[in-house]
Amino acid sequence: MEFSVQITFRQQWNDNRLEFNDQKGKIKYLTMTERSKVWMPDTFFRNEKDGKFHNIIQPNLYVRVYPNGDVLYSIRVSLTLSCPMDLELFPLDTQTCHLKVASYGWTTKDLVYSWKPPDPVQFVANLFLPGGFELARVNDASCDVKTATGEYSCLSVVMQFKRQLSYFVVTIYIPTFMIVCVSWMSFWLDHKSAPARVSLTITTLLAMSTTTSSINSSLPPVAYTKAIDVWSNICVSFVFLALLEYALVNYAARADARAVELRRSYQKQLEQLERESLYKQQFAAKPSNRETSFNNCFPDSSVQIDLEPESEDDFEMMKRGPYPRKQDGRPELGSRKGKLFFAQLLNNTNKKIRESGVRSVLAPRPNFSYRPGAKKIDVLARILFPATFAGLNVFYWSYYLSMAEYASSSNSTG
Repeated sequence: MEFSVQITFRQQWNDNRLEFNDQKGKIKYLTMTERSKVWMPDTFFRNEKDGKFHNIIQPNLYVRVYPNGDVLYSIRVSLTLSCPMDLELFPLDTQTCHLKVASYGWTTKDLVYSWKPPDPVQFVANLFLPGGFELARVNDASCDVKTATGEYSCLSVVMQFKRQLSYFVVTIYIPTFMIVCVSWMSFWLDHKSAPARVSLTITTLLAMSTTTSSINSSLPPVAYTKAIDVWSNICVSFVFLALLEYALVNYAARADARAVELRRSYQKQLEQLERESLYKQQFAAKPSNRETSFNNCFPDSSVQIDLEPESEDDFEMMKRGPYPRKQDGRPELGSRKGKLFFAQLLNNTNKKIRESGVRSVLAPRPNFSYRPGAKKIDVLARILFPATFAGLNVFYWSYYLSMAEYASSSNSTG
Protein backbone atom coordinates (compact mmCIF):
# COMPACT_ATOMS: atom_id res chain seq x y z
CA MET A 1 0.00 0.00 0.00
CA GLU A 2 1.26 3.45 -0.87
CA PHE A 3 0.43 7.14 -1.11
CA SER A 4 1.68 9.94 -3.33
CA VAL A 5 2.73 13.40 -2.22
CA GLN A 6 4.22 16.50 -3.80
CA ILE A 7 6.52 18.45 -1.48
CA THR A 8 8.95 21.31 -1.40
CA PHE A 9 11.92 19.89 0.43
CA ARG A 10 14.34 22.26 2.17
CA GLN A 11 17.45 21.48 4.14
CA GLN A 12 20.03 23.83 5.61
CA TRP A 13 23.56 23.25 6.90
CA ASN A 14 26.68 25.28 7.61
CA ASP A 15 29.89 25.15 5.55
CA ASN A 16 32.46 27.59 6.93
CA ARG A 17 34.41 27.37 3.70
CA LEU A 18 31.68 29.39 2.01
CA GLU A 19 31.76 32.43 4.35
CA PHE A 20 32.03 35.79 2.58
CA ASN A 21 31.86 39.55 3.27
CA ASP A 22 28.30 40.86 3.08
CA GLN A 23 29.47 44.37 2.30
CA LYS A 24 28.05 45.80 5.52
CA GLY A 25 24.70 44.10 5.13
CA LYS A 26 24.19 44.89 1.47
CA ILE A 27 24.34 41.23 0.42
CA LYS A 28 21.84 38.99 2.17
CA TYR A 29 22.65 35.79 0.31
CA LEU A 30 23.93 34.47 -2.99
CA THR A 31 21.72 32.28 -5.18
CA MET A 32 23.12 29.38 -7.15
CA THR A 33 21.42 27.15 -9.67
CA GLU A 34 24.16 24.54 -9.86
CA ARG A 35 23.96 22.32 -6.79
CA SER A 36 27.08 20.49 -7.86
CA LYS A 37 29.17 23.55 -6.97
CA VAL A 38 28.71 23.05 -3.22
CA TRP A 39 28.95 20.14 -0.83
CA MET A 40 25.58 18.51 -0.05
CA PRO A 41 24.55 15.81 2.42
CA ASP A 42 23.54 12.43 0.98
CA THR A 43 19.89 12.76 1.96
CA PHE A 44 17.34 10.23 0.74
CA PHE A 45 13.76 9.18 1.55
CA ARG A 46 13.80 5.83 3.31
CA ASN A 47 10.26 4.71 2.37
CA GLU A 48 10.32 6.03 -1.19
CA LYS A 49 9.02 3.75 -3.94
CA ASP A 50 9.20 6.25 -6.80
CA GLY A 51 10.02 9.89 -7.25
CA LYS A 52 10.74 12.58 -9.81
CA PHE A 53 12.07 16.13 -10.03
CA HIS A 54 10.21 18.95 -11.74
CA ASN A 55 12.08 20.60 -14.59
CA ILE A 56 9.40 22.71 -16.28
CA ILE A 57 10.23 25.45 -17.32
CA GLN A 58 13.48 25.44 -15.40
CA PRO A 59 14.60 22.96 -12.77
CA ASN A 60 12.56 23.71 -9.64
CA LEU A 61 15.45 24.11 -7.22
CA TYR A 62 17.81 26.70 -5.83
CA VAL A 63 20.82 26.92 -3.54
CA ARG A 64 21.31 29.95 -1.30
CA VAL A 65 24.62 30.73 0.39
CA TYR A 66 24.56 33.15 3.35
CA PRO A 67 27.50 35.28 4.52
CA ASN A 68 28.03 33.17 7.66
CA GLY A 69 28.44 30.00 5.53
CA ASP A 70 24.90 28.65 5.90
CA VAL A 71 23.60 26.86 2.81
CA LEU A 72 19.87 26.52 2.06
CA TYR A 73 18.87 23.92 -0.49
CA SER A 74 15.28 23.87 -1.77
CA ILE A 75 13.78 21.55 -4.39
CA ARG A 76 10.32 20.54 -5.54
CA VAL A 77 9.82 16.80 -5.82
CA SER A 78 6.97 14.30 -6.27
CA LEU A 79 7.19 11.09 -4.26
CA THR A 80 5.36 7.79 -4.01
CA LEU A 81 5.87 6.46 -0.51
CA SER A 82 5.04 3.12 1.02
CA CYS A 83 2.52 3.10 3.85
CA PRO A 84 1.53 -0.19 5.52
CA MET A 85 -2.19 0.02 6.29
CA ASP A 86 -4.49 -1.99 8.50
CA LEU A 87 -7.82 -2.23 6.66
CA GLU A 88 -9.64 -4.36 9.23
CA LEU A 89 -11.95 -1.45 10.13
CA PHE A 90 -12.35 -0.11 6.57
CA PRO A 91 -14.11 2.27 5.94
CA LEU A 92 -14.12 3.33 9.60
CA ASP A 93 -10.35 3.09 9.87
CA THR A 94 -7.60 5.59 10.67
CA GLN A 95 -4.25 5.17 8.92
CA THR A 96 -0.84 6.44 10.01
CA CYS A 97 1.74 7.09 7.28
CA HIS A 98 5.33 8.34 7.46
CA LEU A 99 7.72 10.37 5.36
CA LYS A 100 11.24 9.45 6.47
CA VAL A 101 14.36 11.46 5.63
CA ALA A 102 17.77 10.01 6.44
CA SER A 103 21.42 10.01 5.48
CA TYR A 104 22.47 7.20 3.22
CA GLY A 105 26.21 6.99 3.97
CA TRP A 106 27.11 9.41 6.77
CA THR A 107 26.68 8.05 10.29
CA THR A 108 25.65 10.08 13.32
CA LYS A 109 29.33 10.70 14.05
CA ASP A 110 29.53 12.79 10.88
CA LEU A 111 25.98 14.04 10.21
CA VAL A 112 22.93 14.61 12.42
CA TYR A 113 19.53 15.77 11.20
CA SER A 114 17.29 18.00 13.30
CA TRP A 115 14.04 19.88 12.73
CA LYS A 116 14.30 23.65 12.33
CA PRO A 117 11.78 25.45 14.55
CA PRO A 118 9.22 26.83 14.40
CA ASP A 119 6.75 24.80 12.30
CA PRO A 120 9.20 22.57 10.48
CA VAL A 121 6.33 20.79 8.69
CA GLN A 122 3.79 22.97 6.90
CA PHE A 123 0.73 22.13 4.81
CA VAL A 124 -1.26 24.28 2.44
CA ALA A 125 -4.48 25.68 3.84
CA ASN A 126 -6.80 24.21 1.20
CA LEU A 127 -5.35 20.69 1.27
CA PHE A 128 -7.48 18.23 -0.73
CA LEU A 129 -7.20 14.50 -0.19
CA PRO A 130 -8.92 12.12 -2.61
CA GLY A 131 -10.64 8.89 -1.61
CA GLY A 132 -12.66 10.32 1.26
CA PHE A 133 -9.63 11.02 3.51
CA GLU A 134 -8.98 13.91 5.83
CA LEU A 135 -5.72 14.82 7.54
CA ALA A 136 -6.41 14.36 11.23
CA ARG A 137 -2.98 14.94 12.79
CA VAL A 138 0.64 15.75 11.84
CA ASN A 139 3.69 15.27 14.04
CA ASP A 140 7.43 15.53 13.52
CA ALA A 141 9.65 12.89 15.08
CA SER A 142 13.05 11.26 14.83
CA CYS A 143 13.66 7.75 13.55
CA ASP A 144 17.37 7.02 13.88
CA VAL A 145 18.33 3.68 12.39
CA LYS A 146 21.05 1.37 13.61
CA THR A 147 22.41 -1.14 11.11
CA ALA A 148 25.46 -3.37 10.80
CA THR A 149 27.46 -0.46 9.31
CA GLY A 150 26.58 2.05 12.00
CA GLU A 151 23.86 4.35 13.29
CA TYR A 152 22.28 6.81 10.87
CA SER A 153 20.31 9.96 11.65
CA CYS A 154 16.69 10.03 10.48
CA LEU A 155 13.72 12.37 10.69
CA SER A 156 10.09 11.39 10.21
CA VAL A 157 6.85 13.20 9.43
CA VAL A 158 3.96 11.30 11.02
CA MET A 159 0.65 11.87 9.24
CA GLN A 160 -2.62 10.42 10.50
CA PHE A 161 -5.34 10.09 7.87
CA LYS A 162 -8.96 9.50 8.78
CA ARG A 163 -11.61 8.41 6.33
CA GLN A 164 -14.71 10.52 6.01
CA LEU A 165 -17.50 8.10 6.87
CA SER A 166 -20.15 10.26 5.21
CA TYR A 167 -18.55 9.62 1.82
CA PHE A 168 -18.84 5.85 2.21
CA VAL A 169 -22.32 6.03 3.72
CA VAL A 170 -23.55 7.83 0.61
CA THR A 171 -21.63 5.73 -1.93
CA ILE A 172 -21.76 2.24 -0.34
CA TYR A 173 -24.02 1.78 2.68
CA ILE A 174 -27.17 3.54 1.47
CA PRO A 175 -27.17 1.92 -2.04
CA THR A 176 -26.67 -1.58 -0.62
CA PHE A 177 -29.33 -0.96 2.04
CA MET A 178 -31.78 0.06 -0.69
CA ILE A 179 -30.95 -3.07 -2.71
CA VAL A 180 -31.79 -5.25 0.30
CA CYS A 181 -35.07 -3.37 0.85
CA VAL A 182 -36.01 -3.84 -2.82
CA SER A 183 -35.50 -7.60 -2.46
CA TRP A 184 -38.12 -7.56 0.30
CA MET A 185 -40.73 -6.24 -2.12
CA SER A 186 -41.13 -9.80 -3.39
CA PHE A 187 -42.86 -10.69 -0.12
CA TRP A 188 -45.81 -8.49 -1.14
CA LEU A 189 -46.15 -10.05 -4.58
CA ASP A 190 -48.50 -12.94 -5.17
CA HIS A 191 -46.76 -16.29 -4.99
CA LYS A 192 -48.30 -17.23 -8.32
CA SER A 193 -46.35 -14.41 -10.01
CA ALA A 194 -43.23 -16.51 -10.37
CA PRO A 195 -41.55 -14.46 -13.16
CA ALA A 196 -41.94 -11.20 -11.22
CA ARG A 197 -40.65 -12.55 -7.92
CA VAL A 198 -37.76 -14.54 -9.37
CA SER A 199 -36.59 -11.72 -11.63
CA LEU A 200 -36.76 -9.24 -8.74
CA THR A 201 -34.66 -11.35 -6.38
CA ILE A 202 -32.18 -12.38 -9.08
CA THR A 203 -31.73 -8.75 -10.17
CA THR A 204 -31.07 -7.58 -6.61
CA LEU A 205 -28.64 -10.45 -6.05
CA LEU A 206 -26.69 -9.54 -9.19
CA ALA A 207 -26.70 -5.87 -8.15
CA MET A 208 -25.23 -6.79 -4.77
CA SER A 209 -22.58 -8.97 -6.40
CA THR A 210 -21.58 -6.14 -8.74
CA THR A 211 -21.41 -3.64 -5.88
CA THR A 212 -19.28 -5.98 -3.78
CA SER A 213 -16.89 -6.59 -6.68
CA SER A 214 -16.48 -2.86 -7.33
CA ILE A 215 -15.68 -2.27 -3.65
CA ASN A 216 -13.07 -5.01 -3.51
CA SER A 217 -11.47 -3.94 -6.79
CA SER A 218 -10.62 -0.54 -5.31
CA LEU A 219 -8.86 -2.09 -2.30
CA PRO A 220 -5.67 -4.12 -2.07
CA PRO A 221 -6.20 -7.84 -1.42
CA VAL A 222 -5.73 -8.72 2.24
CA ALA A 223 -5.95 -11.99 4.15
CA TYR A 224 -8.31 -10.75 6.88
CA THR A 225 -11.96 -9.70 6.89
CA LYS A 226 -12.74 -6.00 6.61
CA ALA A 227 -15.73 -4.19 8.09
CA ILE A 228 -17.09 -3.53 4.62
CA ASP A 229 -16.84 -7.27 3.88
CA VAL A 230 -19.04 -8.03 6.87
CA TRP A 231 -21.62 -5.51 5.67
CA SER A 232 -21.55 -6.80 2.09
CA ASN A 233 -21.94 -10.40 3.23
CA ILE A 234 -24.90 -9.47 5.42
CA CYS A 235 -26.62 -7.74 2.51
CA VAL A 236 -25.88 -10.55 0.07
CA SER A 237 -27.14 -13.12 2.58
CA PHE A 238 -30.45 -11.30 3.04
CA VAL A 239 -30.98 -11.01 -0.71
CA PHE A 240 -30.11 -14.70 -1.15
CA LEU A 241 -32.46 -15.67 1.69
CA ALA A 242 -35.23 -13.72 -0.03
CA LEU A 243 -34.71 -15.94 -3.07
CA LEU A 244 -34.78 -19.07 -0.90
CA GLU A 245 -37.91 -17.78 0.78
CA TYR A 246 -39.74 -17.78 -2.52
CA ALA A 247 -38.57 -21.33 -3.19
CA LEU A 248 -40.09 -22.33 0.15
CA VAL A 249 -43.28 -20.41 -0.62
CA ASN A 250 -43.56 -22.09 -4.01
CA TYR A 251 -43.14 -25.52 -2.44
CA ALA A 252 -45.71 -24.70 0.25
CA ALA A 253 -48.13 -23.41 -2.40
CA ARG A 254 -47.91 -26.67 -4.32
CA ALA A 255 -48.40 -28.59 -1.09
CA ASP A 256 -51.44 -26.42 -0.36
CA ALA A 257 -52.86 -27.20 -3.78
CA ARG A 258 -52.43 -30.92 -3.17
CA ALA A 259 -54.08 -30.60 0.23
CA VAL A 260 -57.05 -28.71 -1.25
CA GLU A 261 -57.42 -31.38 -3.89
CA LEU A 262 -57.41 -34.05 -1.20
CA ARG A 263 -59.98 -32.11 0.80
CA ARG A 264 -62.28 -31.91 -2.20
CA SER A 265 -61.79 -35.63 -2.76
CA TYR A 266 -62.74 -36.32 0.87
CA GLN A 267 -65.88 -34.25 0.53
CA LYS A 268 -66.93 -35.97 -2.67
CA GLN A 269 -66.39 -39.36 -1.08
CA LEU A 270 -68.56 -38.36 1.85
CA GLU A 271 -71.27 -37.11 -0.47
CA GLN A 272 -71.11 -40.32 -2.49
CA LEU A 273 -71.26 -42.42 0.68
CA GLU A 274 -74.33 -40.51 1.85
CA ARG A 275 -76.04 -41.02 -1.49
CA GLU A 276 -75.18 -44.72 -1.42
CA SER A 277 -76.53 -45.07 2.11
CA LEU A 278 -79.73 -43.34 1.06
CA TYR A 279 -79.97 -45.62 -1.98
CA LYS A 280 -79.51 -48.66 0.28
CA GLN A 281 -82.28 -47.54 2.60
CA GLN A 282 -84.69 -46.98 -0.29
CA PHE A 283 -83.86 -50.12 -2.30
CA ALA A 284 -82.79 -52.56 0.38
CA ALA A 285 -85.23 -55.12 -0.98
CA LYS A 286 -83.67 -54.98 -4.48
CA PRO A 287 -80.05 -56.03 -4.25
CA SER A 288 -77.86 -55.34 -7.26
CA ASN A 289 -75.11 -57.43 -8.85
CA ARG A 290 -72.66 -54.55 -8.37
CA GLU A 291 -72.95 -54.42 -4.57
CA THR A 292 -69.77 -54.48 -2.51
CA SER A 293 -69.47 -55.53 1.11
CA PHE A 294 -67.59 -53.45 3.66
CA ASN A 295 -67.79 -56.13 6.34
CA ASN A 296 -64.02 -56.39 6.55
CA CYS A 297 -63.75 -52.69 7.37
CA PHE A 298 -66.86 -52.53 9.58
CA PRO A 299 -67.20 -55.86 11.39
CA ASP A 300 -70.35 -54.79 13.22
CA SER A 301 -72.19 -53.80 10.06
CA SER A 302 -73.51 -55.84 7.17
CA VAL A 303 -74.49 -52.86 5.03
CA GLN A 304 -74.32 -53.53 1.29
CA ILE A 305 -73.51 -50.35 -0.69
CA ASP A 306 -73.67 -49.79 -4.44
CA LEU A 307 -70.48 -48.26 -5.85
CA GLU A 308 -72.00 -46.87 -9.01
CA PRO A 309 -69.92 -43.76 -9.94
CA GLU A 310 -71.89 -40.64 -10.80
CA SER A 311 -70.02 -39.85 -13.97
CA GLU A 312 -66.86 -40.67 -15.86
CA ASP A 313 -65.09 -37.55 -14.57
CA ASP A 314 -65.90 -38.38 -10.98
CA PHE A 315 -64.76 -41.91 -11.50
CA GLU A 316 -61.43 -40.75 -12.93
CA MET A 317 -61.00 -38.39 -10.00
CA MET A 318 -61.80 -41.19 -7.59
CA LYS A 319 -59.09 -43.30 -9.20
CA ARG A 320 -56.60 -40.53 -8.58
CA GLY A 321 -57.90 -39.94 -5.08
CA PRO A 322 -56.13 -40.80 -1.82
CA TYR A 323 -57.89 -44.13 -1.18
CA PRO A 324 -55.85 -47.36 -1.02
CA ARG A 325 -54.88 -48.88 -4.37
CA LYS A 326 -54.83 -52.59 -5.23
CA GLN A 327 -51.48 -54.31 -5.49
CA ASP A 328 -51.19 -57.71 -7.19
CA GLY A 329 -54.98 -57.87 -7.46
CA ARG A 330 -55.50 -57.64 -3.68
CA PRO A 331 -56.79 -54.68 -1.65
CA GLU A 332 -54.27 -53.17 0.80
CA LEU A 333 -56.58 -53.34 3.78
CA GLY A 334 -57.27 -57.05 3.51
CA SER A 335 -60.71 -56.81 1.91
CA ARG A 336 -61.22 -59.42 -0.78
CA LYS A 337 -64.09 -57.73 -2.53
CA GLY A 338 -64.22 -54.02 -1.91
CA LYS A 339 -62.25 -50.78 -1.59
CA LEU A 340 -62.21 -48.58 1.47
CA PHE A 341 -63.15 -44.92 1.08
CA PHE A 342 -61.44 -42.18 3.09
CA ALA A 343 -64.81 -40.85 4.08
CA GLN A 344 -65.30 -44.15 5.91
CA LEU A 345 -61.80 -44.00 7.36
CA LEU A 346 -62.57 -40.62 8.93
CA ASN A 347 -65.50 -42.06 10.87
CA ASN A 348 -64.04 -45.51 11.46
CA THR A 349 -63.33 -46.42 15.07
CA ASN A 350 -60.93 -49.17 14.12
CA LYS A 351 -57.50 -47.70 14.95
CA LYS A 352 -55.47 -50.07 12.78
CA ILE A 353 -57.61 -49.42 9.72
CA ARG A 354 -57.64 -45.67 10.32
CA GLU A 355 -53.87 -45.46 10.68
CA SER A 356 -53.24 -47.56 7.57
CA GLY A 357 -54.88 -44.98 5.31
CA VAL A 358 -52.97 -42.44 3.21
CA ARG A 359 -52.72 -38.98 4.76
CA SER A 360 -51.74 -35.55 3.43
CA VAL A 361 -48.20 -34.36 4.06
CA LEU A 362 -49.37 -31.03 5.46
CA ALA A 363 -52.25 -32.55 7.46
CA PRO A 364 -51.30 -35.70 9.38
CA ARG A 365 -54.95 -36.24 10.17
CA PRO A 366 -57.50 -35.40 7.47
CA ASN A 367 -58.99 -32.05 8.37
CA PHE A 368 -61.60 -30.21 6.35
CA SER A 369 -60.65 -26.85 7.92
CA TYR A 370 -57.13 -26.76 6.36
CA ARG A 371 -55.41 -23.38 6.30
CA PRO A 372 -52.88 -22.61 3.52
CA GLY A 373 -49.23 -22.17 4.61
CA ALA A 374 -47.72 -20.29 1.63
CA LYS A 375 -49.36 -17.02 2.58
CA LYS A 376 -48.24 -17.43 6.19
CA ILE A 377 -44.61 -17.73 5.10
CA ASP A 378 -44.81 -14.45 3.18
CA VAL A 379 -46.49 -12.68 6.10
CA LEU A 380 -43.88 -13.99 8.51
CA ALA A 381 -41.04 -12.95 6.17
CA ARG A 382 -42.41 -9.38 5.99
CA ILE A 383 -41.78 -9.07 9.72
CA LEU A 384 -38.83 -11.39 10.31
CA PHE A 385 -36.50 -10.09 7.57
CA PRO A 386 -36.65 -6.34 8.45
CA ALA A 387 -36.49 -7.05 12.18
CA THR A 388 -33.45 -9.29 11.84
CA PHE A 389 -31.72 -6.85 9.50
CA ALA A 390 -32.36 -3.98 11.92
CA GLY A 391 -30.90 -5.99 14.80
CA LEU A 392 -27.78 -6.82 12.81
CA ASN A 393 -27.41 -3.13 11.90
CA VAL A 394 -27.49 -2.13 15.56
CA PHE A 395 -24.84 -4.72 16.40
CA TYR A 396 -22.68 -3.87 13.36
CA TRP A 397 -22.56 -0.10 13.91
CA SER A 398 -22.19 -0.25 17.68
CA TYR A 399 -19.29 -2.71 17.42
CA TYR A 400 -17.31 -1.11 14.60
CA LEU A 401 -17.84 2.49 15.73
CA SER A 402 -16.52 1.61 19.18
CA MET A 403 -13.56 -0.24 17.63
CA ALA A 404 -12.80 2.73 15.37
CA GLU A 405 -12.87 5.12 18.32
CA TYR A 406 -10.52 2.86 20.28
CA ALA A 407 -8.10 2.54 17.34
CA SER A 408 -8.08 6.31 16.77
CA SER A 409 -7.31 7.02 20.41
CA SER A 410 -4.55 4.38 20.40
CA ASN A 411 -2.89 5.95 17.37
CA SER A 412 -3.07 9.42 18.94
CA THR A 413 -1.42 8.34 22.16
CA GLY A 414 1.10 6.16 20.31
